[in-house]
Amino acid sequence: MTRYNYSRRPTVEVRVASVGIGSSNPVRLQSMTNLSTNDIEGCTAQSIRIADAGGELVRLTTQGVREADSAGQIRRALHDAGCDVPLVADVHFNPKAAFRAAETVDKVRINPGNFVDAARTFKHLEYTDAEYAAELDKIRGAFLPFLEICRKNGTAVRLGVNHGSLSDRIMSRYGDTPAGMVESVMEFLRIAREADFDRIVISIKASDTVVMTRTVRLLVEKMDAEDMHFPLHLGVTEAGDGDDGRVKSAVGIGSLLADGLGDTIRVSLSEEPEAEIPVAKLLADYIAERENHTPIPEPERTPEHLHLPALPGFEKMSWPVAFGVDFTETNLTDAHFADASQKPIPYGDKKPMVLTSSHTNRPGELRSWIDRFVLAGGRNPLIVRLRYADTDPDAVKVKAAADFGALLLQDYCTGIWIEAPALSAQEIAELELGILQATGKRISKTEFVSCPGCGRTLFDLQKTVARVKAATSHLKGLKIGVMGCIVNGPGEMAGADYGYVGAARGKISLYKGKQCIAMNIPEEEAVDRLIALIREGGDWHDPQ
Repeated sequence: MTRYNYSRRPTVEVRVASVGIGSSNPVRLQSMTNLSTNDIEGCTAQSIRIADAGGELVRLTTQGVREADSAGQIRRALHDAGCDVPLVADVHFNPKAAFRAAETVDKVRINPGNFVDAARTFKHLEYTDAEYAAELDKIRGAFLPFLEICRKNGTAVRLGVNHGSLSDRIMSRYGDTPAGMVESVMEFLRIAREADFDRIVISIKASDTVVMTRTVRLLVEKMDAEDMHFPLHLGVTEAGDGDDGRVKSAVGIGSLLADGLGDTIRVSLSEEPEAEIPVAKLLADYIAERENHTPIPEPERTPEHLHLPALPGFEKMSWPVAFGVDFTETNLTDAHFADASQKPIPYGDKKPMVLTSSHTNRPGELRSWIDRFVLAGGRNPLIVRLRYADTDPDAVKVKAAADFGALLLQDYCTGIWIEAPALSAQEIAELELGILQATGKRISKTEFVSCPGCGRTLFDLQKTVARVKAATSHLKGLKIGVMGCIVNGPGEMAGADYGYVGAARGKISLYKGKQCIAMNIPEEEAVDRLIALIREGGDWHDPQ
């Protein structure tokens, strides 16, 4: 497995009822209902819509034992309706719910951040090594009996770490870091190995694609070092809705799939659950086309750092730069054009170079060419130009985000250039800037971190996101979180400047960073109060 020639990471197979995850199975697609799990009829209908759209697993919010029993009723109702899609219980804070769900559904997701550890409060805790070992013994005491119930019932497990729900214990010892996220799950995996239980899928998610992709790569390194080969579930949490949600998800998930990482995916959108599946299918199918592609020449070694320079005349701008179609006519008339399949071309004049590729695995070929170019001494600014002939605008956006995400997240270019007949010049510019924002390379607009909604959501998420966007989308550079409940809310949006979080039915809490500023505001007042909070923080300006 290299960053040039595509191949899937070898894993063990995990069976979830009739669906196999990992090993030689295709990348599996899944979504999650956004209704109360006690709404048997509604969740059954929603699960059928997800399955009809191509979803291969359906997840249900499972706050307690009652919801675990309801999930079992939904499972029976689906069977009676001729739908055999496996069901996954999503459990936080409540081991009793996980124990019961292991008897009623096909797979149980538990969160290492809150399965045993108390809910995080962002307080620093001091542990001696002996005290820390005692905390691990507490986990062992709760986790091993859970695994035995899963073994008895043939139930699979997902260990799902979220950046927003790391425990105070982990953050106190490892910090709010990829290393902390990885150790959070490795603690549980080592205990599972003691029990000889390998029916486990792992996810490590974050709303920041840079954090998410770095952490997944670090997890794979750590698992390889300990001879573990569990399948991976990929997703970008709180990706949002519309084009922003699609682009952000495709950047994060696609850049990992491009390197053979990932065995099941969920595209989290603040929309109806079945709307997630076509996006996930587009992405999975696009990457799967690279199977058995024409071999790409590999450099003798990978450069440690590319250190690509800025483009002349743009030194004061954030990097990389997105280009419109007319840019080359005015500013790059002397640029070198090269196809990535050619040998490295002369680099002595340090002029900007535009690279393209027609290979099935375009990111792999471009990485190979650029690495060989840099090893040969090349230091030109590099612009990657890719053309997408698809007639479906969504296909263009998902594919471009996946391709450029694989390049930008590993610093392979200083400019991006998209050509797509299906999109207008304005749409192309918006897509380019959206990709740059999703990769953290250039901030050009307000960034919204919004969850997809589930049975825990305490308000109409889609309408609320629309209202918040309408009021604040002109605040370039701000990050605003809109979260349906407190499970991941304060943590996942801790990197946001301001947050809008469901506190109770019809009640909202407002945050500035990690600090809760106002609690239990009536929902009808919350957007105006959010605007007032932004004004008080000195971050408001009126729309132009």
